Amino acid sequence: MDINFNSLKELYDRLLPALRTKKEEMRRCGINYIKEEDIWNYFKETKWKKSTNLSLYQMVTDVLNTDNILIEDYFKEKISKQVRNPNFDE
Repeated sequence: MDINFNSLKELYDRLLPALRTKKEEMRRCGINYIKEEDIWNYFKETKWKKSTNLSLYQMVTDVLNTDNILIEDYFKEKISKQVRNPNFDE
C-alpha cells in the first residue's frame, strides 16, 4: 500500500512520532536544545535532499537510526551562521 502526501507539512505530521522519539533519545544523552523541527530540517536539507521515492518506512528508519552527533553538529553549524546582534530594546 502506497501512502501519498499532499504537502511537506502532511509528511512532517506523519513523521512527528519518530521525530519526538529521536528528540527524547537525544535529551537522554544530554542534548536538550534540539527540537523536532531541527531534526526534520537536518534530514530535509541533507539526507533526503537528493533522494526520490522514499517510503515512510525508510524515512522513519533514517530518523531513528541516525547518530545523534550528526544532527547536533548540523544544528550547531546552522546556529553559528546566524547573525547575532545585541538587543537594545527596553
